[in-house]
Amino acid sequence: MKFAEELKKSFFITLWLILLTFPFMAVQVNTIENAVIWRLRNIIFVGLAGFLLSFCWQLFLKRKSAAALIAPNRPSRLHRLMNEPRLYRPALIIVSLFALLFPFVFSHYQINIMITALIYVMLGLGLNIEVGLAGLLDLGYVAFYAVGAYSYALLNYHFGLGFWTALPVGAILAAFFGLLVGFPVLRLRGDYLAIVTLAFAEIIRLVLENWNSFSFGPSGISNIPRPGFFGLNLTPEQSAIYMYFLLIILCLLTVFVIHRLQNSRIGRAWVALREDELACQAMGIDKTKAKLAAFALGATWAGMAGVLFAAKTTFINPASFTFLESAMILSIVVLGGMGSIAGVIIAALALILLPEYLRVFADYRMLLFGAALIMMMVFRPQGILADMRKKYEFRPLDSGRKN
Repeated sequence: MKFAEELKKSFFITLWLILLTFPFMAVQVNTIENAVIWRLRNIIFVGLAGFLLSFCWQLFLKRKSAAALIAPNRPSRLHRLMNEPRLYRPALIIVSLFALLFPFVFSHYQINIMITALIYVMLGLGLNIEVGLAGLLDLGYVAFYAVGAYSYALLNYHFGLGFWTALPVGAILAAFFGLLVGFPVLRLRGDYLAIVTLAFAEIIRLVLENWNSFSFGPSGISNIPRPGFFGLNLTPEQSAIYMYFLLIILCLLTVFVIHRLQNSRIGRAWVALREDELACQAMGIDKTKAKLAAFALGATWAGMAGVLFAAKTTFINPASFTFLESAMILSIVVLGGMGSIAGVIIAALALILLPEYLRVFADYRMLLFGAALIMMMVFRPQGILADMRKKYEFRPLDSGRKN
């Protein structure tokens, strides 16, 4: 009976998939000859593939639920591999060697793509403080990103300040705006907090777009200098390599700081705030300070990433800081695993690098990318590498042991 139910469910899922994919898989319009070409064979392939995948997924879920009853809260195989020194240490050495040799082996174009991916690693780790650790759903995170980028651009344009001076200034200004957003939303949570942060990001974007005398409006700011290296004149290739290693160092610093915060008193307060705000307050934790610290620290890394983005592109305008950027950064956090540092890094590299390397599929590139995200959220909703809770077990002493 259960086998028949799984077949029935897979059949209806296949019909739904055919209905969704029919317009662009079965119909092709030839505008030159004003003719419609029917490609029904594609629908047959989609239906067969959808039915087989759905049926296998039903069996997988059944097996997974049975395993969960036998061994609940069991760490995944990936977690066990990461906690095994004999396995993760050689992997860490290989990754480190690859990171060191990457700019000398691959092309200038590949280095620029990796620089963008590393910027999103910083953004994802910063938002992970707010969303993953503190449970504060921020849909306007791109506003702090814009603050950092425009800080460098405007300070350089008006006062001639360089990259190394603007980097801490952009971080401090973004942290200030984080506190500015945090104060009015202390009583908000969930959907209401998301709406307010989204509105704040739109206000920042509209101000930058319409205040021509301050931010140069839609025209943006150009000729932003790249990071300097002891006054040397670097070629674009050398500058890209220099910025790549600079981002590697900053990403390692970000991982170190966030890891220390995660295992500190404030980190445990964030986790308690995320799980149950009332219980967190009843335990004596000052939720006001915890929330403001999460907003300020999360915004700090966004401000630094904004300065790096402005230095990389040498041109910024308000169109670079839309809601789509916030959605992408939030997708990195959710896809990687809420609160997981390693998961966020993997997700950032995957979400930024995959669309670039799927360009060979041309028209189907974004379709494959979206399908991969959907499959990931369906098959593993906890993320690539979910953050495992620490458990403390108290075992009684052996009865035969002498006191």
